[in-house]
Amino acid sequence: MTDSTDYVPPTVWTPPKANGGRFANINRPVAGPTHEKILPVGRHPLQLYSLATPNGVKVTVMLEELLALGHSGAEYDAWLIRINEGDQFGSGFVAINPNSKIPALVDHSGPQPVRVFESGSILFYLAEKFGAFLPTEPAARAECLSWLFWQMGSAPYLGGGFGHFYAYAPAKIEYAIDRFAMEAKRQLDVLDRQLAENEFIAGADYTIADMAIWPWYGGLAKGWLYDAATFLAVQDYKNVQRWADLIGTRPAVQRGRMVNRAFGDPASQLHERHDASDFETKTEDKRAAEKK
Repeated sequence: MTDSTDYVPPTVWTPPKANGGRFANINRPVAGPTHEKILPVGRHPLQLYSLATPNGVKVTVMLEELLALGHSGAEYDAWLIRINEGDQFGSGFVAINPNSKIPALVDHSGPQPVRVFESGSILFYLAEKFGAFLPTEPAARAECLSWLFWQMGSAPYLGGGFGHFYAYAPAKIEYAIDRFAMEAKRQLDVLDRQLAENEFIAGADYTIADMAIWPWYGGLAKGWLYDAATFLAVQDYKNVQRWADLIGTRPAVQRGRMVNRAFGDPASQLHERHDASDFETKTEDKRAAEKK
């Protein structure tokens, strides 16, 4: 790799033959499918194709919260998309998300299937469909949506910026890490100041803004992302810590974190979810393993 102080950008950029890094095998400068693969379809109207990254967790938390409220129409099948293996470039997945990113949802409840992609868009779609977790009063609704879109605009600095250069890049670049650590801490401070005066992100009520922000910044606060808790001194953000713990105790959130999880403690993984009883089976398996 060329030293950053010696690098001069070419007149026209071309992809390097090998750029290293954890995700080099799936990076490419073009869109579209790389192979033919039909996506499975289960018995529920809502079909989710995802992985339990922070963006994926947003949607499974939302679906589990809707079910906890008694919205039976929110029953769903969740299919595992292994992004490290390129599942997101299969023809079936690209047909529902041309951007080849998880999560992606198909709603089969109407006369024609409706595809929804981008995690914030899916949260908004489900909130409107079921009339839940999105205020109807104009000022409160605007506040909720402002924080939802804040997350969509801010997370790339945390994930693709800080997370990439701190945890995944093939070389540690001081300038890049400093640049994005600065921004990650600024964002944590934005949230900490907001949560100093509000129980939840957008005010007194739990909304899709919390569901969008918690998997990223709550996960960072609790030390689940990038092994960066000490580096970013996340313990200093007391209000974010209080909020992260509050959200994390919700049973629906705990279930949502398990769905499409294919890494970490095996006891925390539920690769696919097709019925609420799948969680019970997982719990029974965990108890049996603990007795051995």
